[in-house]
Amino acid sequence: MRYYEDSIAFLGQWGRFQTVVFFLLSASIVPNGFGAFNLVFLTDIPSHHCRVRDVNLTEDWQKNIIPFKVVDGKPELSRCSRYRLDVVRNLSAQGLLPDKDVNLTDLEQEACVDGWIYNTDIYQATIVSEFDLVCDDEWKQPFSASVFFLGSLCGSFMSGQLSDRFGRKPVLFVTIILQTICTFAQVYSTSWLMFTILLFINGLGQISNFVAALVLGAEVLTDKVRVLYSSLGTCFGFALGYMMLPLFAYFIRDWRYLLLALSVVGAAYLPAWWLIPESPRWLLSQGRVKEAEAIVKKAAKWNKLQTPAIIFEESCYNETKTDVKEKYNVLDLLKSQARGTTLIVSLVSFTITAGYFGLSFDTPQLHTNPFVSCFISAAVEFPAYVSSWLALLYLPRRLSVVGSLFIGAVPLFLIQLVPQELSYLSLSLEMLGKYGFTSGLSMMFAYTAELYPTPLRNTATGTTGTVSRLGSCIAPFMLKMRLWFKYLPYILLGTLSILSAFAAFFLPETLGQPLPENFEQMQRGKGMMCPCVNGGKKKRTQRVAKQSNIAYSV
Repeated sequence: MRYYEDSIAFLGQWGRFQTVVFFLLSASIVPNGFGAFNLVFLTDIPSHHCRVRDVNLTEDWQKNIIPFKVVDGKPELSRCSRYRLDVVRNLSAQGLLPDKDVNLTDLEQEACVDGWIYNTDIYQATIVSEFDLVCDDEWKQPFSASVFFLGSLCGSFMSGQLSDRFGRKPVLFVTIILQTICTFAQVYSTSWLMFTILLFINGLGQISNFVAALVLGAEVLTDKVRVLYSSLGTCFGFALGYMMLPLFAYFIRDWRYLLLALSVVGAAYLPAWWLIPESPRWLLSQGRVKEAEAIVKKAAKWNKLQTPAIIFEESCYNETKTDVKEKYNVLDLLKSQARGTTLIVSLVSFTITAGYFGLSFDTPQLHTNPFVSCFISAAVEFPAYVSSWLALLYLPRRLSVVGSLFIGAVPLFLIQLVPQELSYLSLSLEMLGKYGFTSGLSMMFAYTAELYPTPLRNTATGTTGTVSRLGSCIAPFMLKMRLWFKYLPYILLGTLSILSAFAAFFLPETLGQPLPENFEQMQRGKGMMCPCVNGGKKKRTQRVAKQSNIAYSV
């Protein structure tokens, strides 16, 4: 297991086998782009006002029974109150006219006891209009997003350990099925509580699918193809789903039909089970050498290559079989070899995720049309992912992450210096900040997987992902802080980013190093070579010299 890349070097980097794995795994991320942001449309609050069931009113009183309130300098109908219906009915019966015979400001008001009427110019229905999540129940609208991210948080923690124990492939497809079923079941939700419970379970599957696909591809692919997959393949799959979401939502304005369409996309992926292999690296770490050899032989057949008589040396197999007796869990992340790295990676991931989701959910400011807003926010991610890919290929990991944090932080401090009349400049700075956080998020997925040994890699990715999900949970509440001071969310995010950037300087550098296979290699910061593969110390020295010109990554 420790010498996997040497043993499969005969396969090459980019053949038919690698192409199938690359594109199928990237495609499995597309539904995650839907799932992460569909709440932007599902929970949007349409304009609304109180319903008036009594029609025995004069035309003047029907027009004036809803009081007007000034919001942002503009008058609009009150969303949560009306004049008392019994009083208005009595005044109407007497033939009195509003604002002439009766001073409306003196009339007593009451809540919307008969429900609400919702504007349908943008949406036919959302869960807000379906379950009346307004006025006294308006807290349920942002809480729905928090429930989803709490599900993602739990999924990050659980999926990593499950994947390290039962394999990457089973967890990937089980979570795809879970995500698809829950999305489909939400269509038939009869209450907000039912919808929210299914939303939590959906969050479990959403992030678990992403982490499993990321690690599976990182362990099957090698060298620069691995860099391409981890930085562009997975991220482009996510961004593609994110960009397709507003197109679906534009043509499907009812939340139930929108979820039904999104669930079909996930179901269409299930036949890929017969094309995507299990990770040979993981199989070898479990001592299942024959199964790993079978996958490598199948790959050689797909690539039309001759398979060596011996793929994995017996001595390496025996050593791996001995190593597998030691089981790892999340507590191993706090061992002396990994403690500092884990704490810093958790802090950086938390900050980047909070910035990414905070600015993503802030996109309604970009345009009065929510579909255009969402599309612009998604489009910004493509150049960010290309930048992260180039950085992973040619720049040190540590400096790249630090740079992305500074790019995310500096525009947030500058926004408060922009005059109010230059709103487009403020929006450009906000999108530049999102560009920085998005590129940093992409690099952290790859960087994290490079830092930890194979038996603990998925657990580490999932656990640090769990901490990062705390950032997504607090992001909506952080945006609410603008009620006290308009620029407070930007100042908090910017300050946290600067602190995380300084902490990231203490992370190990992994550029030009093979993936570590045990704690010893993690501590040394580079892989050790097996004499049974390279033929001794001399060949190992030659290989290390050669590696200085190759960018290894996840």
